[in-house]
Amino acid sequence: MNFDLTAEQEMIKKMIREFSDEVVAPGSIDRDRNKQFPVEVFKQLSEMGIMGLPFPEEYGGGGADTVSFAIVTEELSRACASTGITYSAHISLGGAPLNLFGTKEQKHKYLTPICTGESFGAFGLTEPNAGSDAGGTQTTAAKSNGEYIINGNKCFITNASYAKHLAITAITGMNDGKKEISAIIIPTDAKGFSVIDNYEKMGLNASNTTELVMENVRVPEENLLGKEGEGFKQFLITLDGGRIGIGAMAVGIAQGAFDKSLQYTKERKQFGKSLSSFQAVQFKLADMAMKIELARNMVYKAAWLKDQGRPFSKEASMCKLYASEICMEVTNQAVQLHGGYGYMKEYHVERMMRDAKLLEIGEGTSEIQRTVIARLIGC
Repeated sequence: MNFDLTAEQEMIKKMIREFSDEVVAPGSIDRDRNKQFPVEVFKQLSEMGIMGLPFPEEYGGGGADTVSFAIVTEELSRACASTGITYSAHISLGGAPLNLFGTKEQKHKYLTPICTGESFGAFGLTEPNAGSDAGGTQTTAAKSNGEYIINGNKCFITNASYAKHLAITAITGMNDGKKEISAIIIPTDAKGFSVIDNYEKMGLNASNTTELVMENVRVPEENLLGKEGEGFKQFLITLDGGRIGIGAMAVGIAQGAFDKSLQYTKERKQFGKSLSSFQAVQFKLADMAMKIELARNMVYKAAWLKDQGRPFSKEASMCKLYASEICMEVTNQAVQLHGGYGYMKEYHVERMMRDAKLLEIGEGTSEIQRTVIARLIGC
């Protein structure tokens, strides 16, 4: 077994770590406070060729692998989780379905602007009455004269305000009393399509979370992504890849919280000694470091399996579940180690704790992950 990163992966890690420290981290508190989307950060990431990192060069991508995507997501999230989730969703929810299921024409038209950073990637799955039960989709797409007429609502959709187009799931028919769900690409400037950005969130305040409203939105039948009726299968495959992104985010946030805690406990003096010299503090830091390393290994393994073309659904669920839960634990301990200062916004760790909670919910809750894992181990 070889745990070394390749030369290319090491180069990407070094580049994105320096970028995160020098460009992303300095404005993280202000962006969170002002709910300011990091437009300038992503302009620079586009110039660096990072926005299409794991996609084919033919469509403006970088031709890199999933491990590299995980590295970038982790490093961005270490500095600012809002930036991390924006990037992760851009790649794994916005670009991936187009790359996996799109025709060559669709990829040139819709994947290329995602790879170049002209458009952000987004995916419309969740609905007010269809969260964990994604099969409960109520949005409809009725065929008429070579078009789909789409009606419905989506909620908690990342990046849609900055996307020029996105794939959504909708019911296109019934088969033996069961819904046939399909994925359809919609330009966000289509008549009858609205993006509403007014959520008040607990964390990830600098990311874009929206509601989509579709009222008789018309798109040509050629905007069908893949085959009709295969949308449910498509988004399950998409979510497997997305869970690696969430796992990488969790590792990044936890690493950031650990780094702040280690620095603080070395500098903070109580009873004439640094906090880090007390065994109770050392044990907390040791547990944090151990769990972060375990989570990172799980994320990298799931990414590596995906890159090898091998089954990775179980490992993706495991890495997402474990990493998100230890992230919540580590950030909680980070606030504790900072004492009263940990409760103050200027010390970063309270933001990290707020940001961490979403990772136990998005892309399948912890409970859903356990259900998925139980099924995959043969229960």
